Amino acid sequence: MIPSSYDILGSREKAIAIIEDMENPKEAAEHIMKEHKNVESVLMKLSERKGLQRKREYKLIIGNPDTEVIHKENYCRLKLDPRKTYFSGRESTERLRIAEKIEGGETVLVMFAGIGPFSILIAKKQPEVERIPSIEINPEAVKYMKENIKLNKVEGKVIPILGDVNEKSPDWFDQCDRIIMPLPHKAKDYLGLTGKCLKSDGGVIHLYIIESEENVEGETKNLIGNFQEKTAYKINYKIHKVLPYAPGVYKYCVDIQAK
Repeated sequence: MIPSSYDILGSREKAIAIIEDMENPKEAAEHIMKEHKNVESVLMKLSERKGLQRKREYKLIIGNPDTEVIHKENYCRLKLDPRKTYFSGRESTERLRIAEKIEGGETVLVMFAGIGPFSILIAKKQPEVERIPSIEINPEAVKYMKENIKLNKVEGKVIPILGDVNEKSPDWFDQCDRIIMPLPHKAKDYLGLTGKCLKSDGGVIHLYIIESEENVEGETKNLIGNFQEKTAYKINYKIHKVLPYAPGVYKYCVDIQAK
């Protein structure tokens, strides 16, 4: 019973593997650990991600019960424990795509920031960025974000903020050039806040959604139309396919230009 796909988080020094719920997981776990000598633990998913904290339940199948690792991607080091926080290693290419768009002097608000992968990569990729306020409701994730800020030496650029986006965003009204919203199931419910956070001359919003390939154009048009009615900005947008989510369903990023 060898899984067709699985995730590995960590580094050459220590890594963990994550498999889907399956029969005979121990056999699969033993195979993975034999193939990847750096893998010290294998976790099996027991649930979907839940709530704003996006945590899911796991079962340790085999190996070290300490599942904290330092994951390396895009020249960043990210400490995390998937049993305590949300993190997806599959989105590293998308994070790099966004980071490469940032210009010097921008203030970039990251909502639902997790352990800080977007924020930290932006600070390292564009050292002339002004500030990167990063809001996250999970205290464990914010703890890791603070450690990751130090690990990557981006103190003073990335600003970790513990709290609910509804409560913390008003501190950044009229101050932001760009807003990133990597919470695909619920981010659209917070879209109205972004218009208040952008500067008076506008800016860019990166909104993540989950939608079927068949319906994404129509649903996005309706979403943007509703947003346009609530703001004075002129809105243009492009839809970028990020990753498959389910058969015929994908994670998309809607890159919104507000002027």
